[in-house]
Amino acid sequence: MHRASAAPQPPPNRSAVAANTILATAPPSSAAAWDTETGLRLQALEAQWYNSANGAYFLYSRRTVDAVLADPNWNAPGRSPYADALLGRQLMLLYRVTLKPDYYASARQLRNRLAPSCGLAPESIATPPSPPTPQPCVAQAFLSNYAAEFQRPQDLLPLARSFAQSSTSAATHPAQDPSFAQAWSAASLVESLPNFPQGDPAHAHALTSLRQLAAQLPGSPSPSATADCLTTYALLKAVRLHQLPPSFRAVAMRAWNRRLASVRQPDPTNPATSLGAFLLASTEADLAPTTADTVLLDAWFNSQQRTNAAGQPESFHYKFTDFSDSGYSLFDHMLQSAGLQTQTLFAAPTAANLQSAAYYLIVSPDIPIKNPNPHYITPADADVIAAWVHRGGVLILMENDPPNADIEHLNLLADRFGIHFLNVLHHHVLNDRVHGDLVESGSIPVSPGGPLFHQSHTLYMKDTCAISLSRGATALLTDRGDVVMATARYGRGTVYANVDPWLYNEYTDGRNNPAVYSQFDNFAAGRELVQWLIQQRPQSPSPAKQKGKQ
Repeated sequence: MHRASAAPQPPPNRSAVAANTILATAPPSSAAAWDTETGLRLQALEAQWYNSANGAYFLYSRRTVDAVLADPNWNAPGRSPYADALLGRQLMLLYRVTLKPDYYASARQLRNRLAPSCGLAPESIATPPSPPTPQPCVAQAFLSNYAAEFQRPQDLLPLARSFAQSSTSAATHPAQDPSFAQAWSAASLVESLPNFPQGDPAHAHALTSLRQLAAQLPGSPSPSATADCLTTYALLKAVRLHQLPPSFRAVAMRAWNRRLASVRQPDPTNPATSLGAFLLASTEADLAPTTADTVLLDAWFNSQQRTNAAGQPESFHYKFTDFSDSGYSLFDHMLQSAGLQTQTLFAAPTAANLQSAAYYLIVSPDIPIKNPNPHYITPADADVIAAWVHRGGVLILMENDPPNADIEHLNLLADRFGIHFLNVLHHHVLNDRVHGDLVESGSIPVSPGGPLFHQSHTLYMKDTCAISLSRGATALLTDRGDVVMATARYGRGTVYANVDPWLYNEYTDGRNNPAVYSQFDNFAAGRELVQWLIQQRPQSPSPAKQKGKQ
């Protein structure tokens, strides 16, 4: 039995109105003009970008930060510590998305200036930093993100412990808002926790601090709309990320709805009301309530590594933590915004490590040209995965074209379900970044009312394989005689197969060559795919509870 079909609902207009109000406002053009409100607005635009795939939000943020960095004194002390912390978050976003070494270098400089306030040692740099200006530790979200990205585990525990003092030692907000520091601490905790590995003492410290602080947050609107919005944002995001129990969502939504009734829409000309904080809260309020279902992404059969700007190896290519063109960070957000949890499996699948997953996602398995030591799918792997599907799991297979992925060994698994990936190259596109007139080869029209898509779309898939079907497997989408998407039922479970990893950031997040790629809507189609996948899950019991039954 499967869940009733429901078309995805568009987010309320308040988020778009607030975001577009920010776009219509001239950004600060110098480091001296960077302030807390500017930082909150850019953080909110980041959230709205990921909710909408409107690349204009990212580009506005990038232009703003680039203008700040153009000032040779951009890193001089003197700004509010909150403004510095928010600038650090933007530098990390820009680095992770673009992989430009200049953003890493700037983030490193700012990190070294802010580190002492949180009890951290500066990194070794050629020129010793100036003596730090005494200020409270409020940059944990930036510093923990930096530590996780650039492999500084020694920073995590001091940062987690610093939260215990931050609510009492933090400087007051420039507007003398007495509740701002508390709301800021809650939001910082929520943003920092994903940077602390599960099982690490730092994670336990931060989680305890968040739960203690959440219990103290006011249940009714305060005189400060800014603090209220930050509190709403923190509580809703904490519930969505399973950091707080679901009961806090109801508390946050009641306070949020009361705030909406009293304020309606913030006035961007009123310095007492933060448009950035309002947009942050509204982007979280627009997302679906969370569920217990987990999407587990394979990082074993695709275990590619690259070197980051600090010279360190890191996992990338169709990974939830990869924000660059090659990553699945936006797909990760699609899944989470639909209520799902996401995790990554860096080992071969076993009955034990698949047991708690509702979905298992395998993307573009490695070949030697991509990974000198590929982990090929074996018949034993196929046995484990097929048994898991039979118990009620949903298997998602995103293959690629033959020059870029292993087809032979993936078929050891796919053939179990009557799905066979063909060793052919279709939808071939040459130099799509330069010659936009050639992208039509990767254009795939989607008619509305199909077995998967309720709306019409134009997808973009550059260089694909194809699929042949048997044993009751059925096509979900065809193009030019090729089966592009297919599905199969297997026991209580479902398999979804695609000829391309088509939801990676490059062709989904809206920031690349909009003059050419705006004709495609992989993002909107991806949201429909997520809803379809959710509908394939048996209502009860879960695959874990069906262990051993076939």
